[in-house]
Amino acid sequence: MKVELRGITKRFPGVIANEDVNLSLNSGEVLALLGENGAGKSTLMNCLYGLYRPDEGEILINDQVVDFETPGDAMVAGIGMVHQHFMLVPVFTVAENLMLGNESVSGPLGVLNLDDARKRINDLSDKYNLPVDPDALVRDLPVGVEQRAEILKALYRDADCLILDEPTAVLTPDEIAELEKVIRELADSGKSIIFITHKLGEVMRIADQIVVLRHGKVVGRTTPEDTTELGLASMMVGRDIQLVVDKPEAEPGAPMLEVRDLSVLDDRDAVAVESLDFEIRAGEILAVAGVQGNGQTELVEAITGMRPALTGSIHLDGEDITSATPRELWTRDLGHIPEDRQADGLVEPFSVADNLVLNTYNWKPFAKGILRDSPEVRSHANQLVEDFDVRTASIDTHAGTLSGGNQQKVIVAREFTHSSRLLVAAQPTRGLDVGSIQYIHGRIVAERDSGAAVLIVSSELDEVLALADRVAVMYEGRFSGVLEGDEITRTRIGLLMAGRTVDSGDSSETDTPEPPTQDPSADGNAR
Repeated sequence: MKVELRGITKRFPGVIANEDVNLSLNSGEVLALLGENGAGKSTLMNCLYGLYRPDEGEILINDQVVDFETPGDAMVAGIGMVHQHFMLVPVFTVAENLMLGNESVSGPLGVLNLDDARKRINDLSDKYNLPVDPDALVRDLPVGVEQRAEILKALYRDADCLILDEPTAVLTPDEIAELEKVIRELADSGKSIIFITHKLGEVMRIADQIVVLRHGKVVGRTTPEDTTELGLASMMVGRDIQLVVDKPEAEPGAPMLEVRDLSVLDDRDAVAVESLDFEIRAGEILAVAGVQGNGQTELVEAITGMRPALTGSIHLDGEDITSATPRELWTRDLGHIPEDRQADGLVEPFSVADNLVLNTYNWKPFAKGILRDSPEVRSHANQLVEDFDVRTASIDTHAGTLSGGNQQKVIVAREFTHSSRLLVAAQPTRGLDVGSIQYIHGRIVAERDSGAAVLIVSSELDEVLALADRVAVMYEGRFSGVLEGDEITRTRIGLLMAGRTVDSGDSSETDTPEPPTQDPSADGNAR
């Protein structure tokens, strides 16, 4: 399918999300759409998918002008979209989700024809190497399998153009490699793919062409052969950028967080964390790595008061906090960036300003007795929005309307202002652009250097390698190993993630992340 956007402009109150955007995509091509958080990528794709109607410009499918009033119109025309936040019904099976809105029935009573749906799903799974059980409940699926189901849902409706919005944001490295293979196979079969991402390495591996947006406008067009990661990063943010955090040697002090014999149950009452012992000292960063589902989520929730401990104890600066509530932990200067920003980090119908004082709305200077001090709340919000570069039309904007990356910035801004003892950050840069990642990484190091203990849980190995003073790898609810200094290498972490033991003879890598080499012939400009 050939897709073309001509002069697309989309305005919202107080902001121009897209301005005179042109792009085109041929059958069998992968187009990577890059840009900072709030650059207009998702808005542009929502116009193509019929969720928004552009104020100016036109959309052409196979050289014919189309006018999509609803996503249903776009789907009929062969456009499918996999959203950043999955759109599956958790209590339905995969088959029920995929046929939802496109149901086939049989018999005089109009019984759902699930057998035909199962057969078609199995056929699509085999054809595109997207294995999934049609009868599995979505709520029981690992996130990587949910992603496959979302792609199959679009293919089930005969999509010839697939829009993938941040499809790897919640995937492990192995799942990302599998998805990249699937994307290439889809393109080779003739599908047109639009791939929105912030991960430059993915772009360089799978894109045929690259379009960069900044402040709603196209600022560059190039190909992986004609640029570098560093060139793309500079094009995205409009300035030179450093891809590696400047991190001085840690000077750790006394233990700040002490975890002893900790066991935690998951939502199905199975042991997710088993007899875990560790500590984090003031002034150091401990990064927890591992394949998702090995107990990292339950560990963080136990430390931050969101899940009870089955056994063991947790002490913060010598004080027992095993049974403390999140509210009590906030008063003890613990900052928490949750893994699920929408469920646990924000109240989406609240304004940006209100979300920035969720835990302090009744404290001075934001309250005077029982009365809210609105000028102080607004002044505080304006300052944090500026400091953390939150792209929003107004501090009165509902947080749920922000892009995923900007939602993350709101949470980071709130928590970083209150983490003088302990900062617990689960996937802290998920969905953020390279400029924001650079800034957040710098702030994490600054928190460490100011004397806070920092616990990071991240599925991004580059992030772990860039920030960690020590790395603990979780496997089946336990630490399969703890690495520090020169022991911290990609190979050793990978072995521990697979449950294997390592010693000094397993790898000779130093594996500190290096910025990409700038090719003198590739200056990152549009070509």
